[in-house]
Amino acid sequence: MKIKKGKGKTKYGSGINIKLSGSEIATAIDAYLVTRNVHIRGPRTIRINDELCKRGNIYVDPIGFIIKKGKKIEGNL
Repeated sequence: MKIKKGKGKTKYGSGINIKLSGSEIATAIDAYLVTRNVHIRGPRTIRINDELCKRGNIYVDPIGFIIKKGKKIEGNL
């Protein structure tokens, strides 16, 4: 996972960009399923739009923020 300032140019700031590998996306989907009381044991294949997901990107708007390892990272200027 890579977290850095976004490249957006809005009057509110640049936002935050989070890049995830396909494995990290699969882990996130698994974690979501557990919160919905769906537990999978054993090998599985997770596809997005009928394709294996190799990487993903999350953009957090400038008004938002994230917390990583207890440190707050804001997306505004």
